[in-house]
Amino acid sequence: MEEKTPTLYEWAGGAEALDRLMTEFYRTVRADDLLAPLFARMSDDHPHHVALWFGEVFGGPPAYSEQRGGFKAMRARHVNRAIKPEQRARWVQLMMQAADTVGLPDDAEFRSAFAAYVEWGSRRAMSNSQPGATLSRRTTMPYWGWGEAPPGFD
Repeated sequence: MEEKTPTLYEWAGGAEALDRLMTEFYRTVRADDLLAPLFARMSDDHPHHVALWFGEVFGGPPAYSEQRGGFKAMRARHVNRAIKPEQRARWVQLMMQAADTVGLPDDAEFRSAFAAYVEWGSRRAMSNSQPGATLSRRTTMPYWGWGEAPPGFD
């Protein structure tokens, strides 16, 4: 019988792990001088919403699409936010630190896929956030996988 390759969602630890990640991440964001102004009006359930997003992108249940409106809704939340390159870079830095803090898997394959999505997603969000930006043509959820190095790749 052929083994099924786990999704990034499964490998990360599922919904509980992603909720822990986002709780820790946004705790640090709220205290960060560079990022706190972008998230000043963030609702208390925002970390959970982002956990749902990451879960769906990483191959988990379509909870973000069902509960929050999918990709178009996420893209709309970034319009005219004018995210600066240094804010995007800090967002990435704090996300990677939070992954370490909460103990997400630290194997090279997972962290490579995770970091690639965080970089790609943050760059798309920054681009879409610029006043007058032409929004990406994408209308569907992105799904992120292992790329060329699934777990156990030697």
